[in-house]
Amino acid sequence: MSVCLMLDVDGVLVSGRPSDGRFWTHSLFRDLGINPEHLVQQFFALDWQDVVTGKSDLHSTLSLSLKRMSSSVTAEELISYWFEMDSRLVQSVLTDCRMARDWGCQVYLATNQEHLRAKYLMEILGLKNEVDGIIYSANAGYQKPHSKFFGYAVDMTGREPSEMLLVDDTQANVDGARNAGWNAVHWDGKQRLSDILRHNIDQ
Repeated sequence: MSVCLMLDVDGVLVSGRPSDGRFWTHSLFRDLGINPEHLVQQFFALDWQDVVTGKSDLHSTLSLSLKRMSSSVTAEELISYWFEMDSRLVQSVLTDCRMARDWGCQVYLATNQEHLRAKYLMEILGLKNEVDGIIYSANAGYQKPHSKFFGYAVDMTGREPSEMLLVDDTQANVDGARNAGWNAVHWDGKQRLSDILRHNIDQ
């Protein structure tokens, strides 16, 4: 089997809250008293880049952000809430991942994540039993669509760039993968993953 499927996580395999698929911050103010816009301003806009590329620790960085926001919520509480509220597995995609592996295709997660959520995805959500591994930005030191992310993925899997197939819902990541010599498909949620694979796998 010549194709190695590299599957994006958020927006493809995982989509929002388990109860309704809404974005994880939808009820954040009601549940924890944190204004999502303030969280963006005080954490994601300022610190996320370093956290997601492994330069800073999520827990300590988020703790400082919450202090700046004068919130009594602890980093542990917010991280637990975040991960639980952003964990809805898209069952049709998961089914097609299983099918791909039955065909003999290797399947990896290729995702911009920090260390704690990468571990949560693999261990708590059980994705370690569904895929061959995870390639993520905090380990790579670079986010998609940086060329070094794609080079890191090639090195970690031992595959050739031409064997890699990225399925991702962000066009910039698709373009970056293609520039790195990969095959890549922009995910819009309308196609079945199985159909994409059938067009790209020589059975």
